[in-house]
Amino acid sequence: MDKKPLILITNDDGITAPGINALIEVMKTLGDVIVVAPNSPQSGMGHAITLDATLHVARVNENAYSCSGTPADCVKLGIRELSNRRPDLCVSGINHGSNASINVIYSGTMSAALEAGIEGIPAIGFSLLDYNWTANFDAAKPFVKKITQNVLTHGLPKGTVLNVNIPNVKQNAIKGIKVCRQAKGNWEETFDKRENPLGKPYYWLSGKFVNLDENKNDTDLWALANNYIAVVPTLFDLTAHEQIKKIKHLEH
Repeated sequence: MDKKPLILITNDDGITAPGINALIEVMKTLGDVIVVAPNSPQSGMGHAITLDATLHVARVNENAYSCSGTPADCVKLGIRELSNRRPDLCVSGINHGSNASINVIYSGTMSAALEAGIEGIPAIGFSLLDYNWTANFDAAKPFVKKITQNVLTHGLPKGTVLNVNIPNVKQNAIKGIKVCRQAKGNWEETFDKRENPLGKPYYWLSGKFVNLDENKNDTDLWALANNYIAVVPTLFDLTAHEQIKKIKHLEH
């Protein structure tokens, strides 16, 4: 008999996060699983990897490990050291909060998926638009299963990873799935400057998000605002290929 697909599961919220437990539950219906996730929250770590410290791994159960490193570290270890065979798929999440638009750049969830993509393994990052630790993932689960099953059946274009964001509404309010582009947007950031008891300054990062593609119906932010699940095909190749000819004059 053919082996079930091996699915590597990770996240950036940590091994104990409710979101990863929801993802494990769904993936167990689709294949064999191995879980390698950070031992503490790693949100906003992007694609950081550990170079100046040792990595420690602890076995949580037969198929799950916690790691002292970043989400990208977890994927590297999962593929190279902890799996008894090469994973057929990597899924990351379910993240507590949005990774739509420019947030994908900062996301440890998506960086883990992109790391798998670099290794040639199809990968998906899942996020629910609820930052609450007690978020309810029940409405998201059927769609997570549907999208994952589709990727297992049909694969993904080479070098492409899916960034999937799910609106925080009841299941019957979700209108469907939209394959779309990443909205243009940025954070208008401020720093709240304070002083500690010794008179030394410290800072809290704050700010507001600005959607530069307001009302454009081909973006992930539009899809989410209108209760669609947003699926954005994402590349780890950051080359602006269409711009190469335009700056060829730099060679002369």
